[in-house]
Amino acid sequence: MKKLLIYPAIDSTRLARIQEVSDQLTVYNISELPEALTEIKDADAFFGKITPELLAAAESLQWIQSPTASLEHYVFPELVDHPCQLTNMRGLFYDVIADHVMGFVICFARNLHRYIRQQTESNWQPIGGQAGKPNFVTGPGQVSEVDRSHQHLSDCTLGVVGAGSIGAEICRRAAAFGMKVCAVDPIATEVPGVVEEVWNVDRLNDLLTISDFVVIAAPHTPQTEKLFRTAQFQQMKSSSYLINIGRGAIVDLQDLTAALQNGEIAGAGLDVFEIEPLPAEHPLWQMENVIITPHIAAASTRVPERHLETFLENLRCFLANKPFLTLVDKQNWF
Repeated sequence: MKKLLIYPAIDSTRLARIQEVSDQLTVYNISELPEALTEIKDADAFFGKITPELLAAAESLQWIQSPTASLEHYVFPELVDHPCQLTNMRGLFYDVIADHVMGFVICFARNLHRYIRQQTESNWQPIGGQAGKPNFVTGPGQVSEVDRSHQHLSDCTLGVVGAGSIGAEICRRAAAFGMKVCAVDPIATEVPGVVEEVWNVDRLNDLLTISDFVVIAAPHTPQTEKLFRTAQFQQMKSSSYLINIGRGAIVDLQDLTAALQNGEIAGAGLDVFEIEPLPAEHPLWQMENVIITPHIAAASTRVPERHLETFLENLRCFLANKPFLTLVDKQNWF
């Protein structure tokens, strides 16, 4: 028999699904810390929020399942040094976050963020101005300022920083729009059928130089913290846009604000921030070339069911002594 401790306690519906996995599993669904400290002593597996206090009380722990994909708030030195294996919840959000990214891309390419503002003012005004706009007499025989103010996606390059499950799906979505796609990642070497060669992260500057849209889809790790500072924004095209749906800590907020104010980049679509919530007085709120969403890119009715299925599959792997679905490198948080 294997013993699984769940703390804090979960709802009865999910608990029943977990208990159905095996008759060789005993599940303790605990609400109070004192009881959890007692039951973790001989537990083989743990699901929930592990703490140094709980880990110190464990004598048989072999596996911990984090309830989240991100681990910067979860991992601590004692956990890194502990012989137990750690799994997380990565791979749940690939399609919905990719949809959110393409929403940002289309808004910027077609100026939808500006037209929505004009709509509230009943303002019928093409971005680029009325002068030179094609009419029924001349037709679209010449390129106008309106044309130049609206991007054709198949003429654009989208660069993805982090080609994991989310980044790879962003690459696929962008390619479906006819965009040229490139990516950097420390592990992935390709996105099959889309990116023949994913560059190593030492080629980040190459990606920044050629991309019209730079998408951060990387996790927060010791290597990615403040990866984007003034030097990176200055490497980007002045006409390019930054999109961050990865982690706020990857982008220095002060440097990003300065880059936007100084016109070093054209705009930004931001779902995550170094400071959350973004303070009401922050200048980003008032910038017309910035689209802000409140850390909701992963919102989907599909995610909770995937969350449970990921845990159940890892649990089956644990009981069968097979490789985990989402094993984590504890040292590097991914």
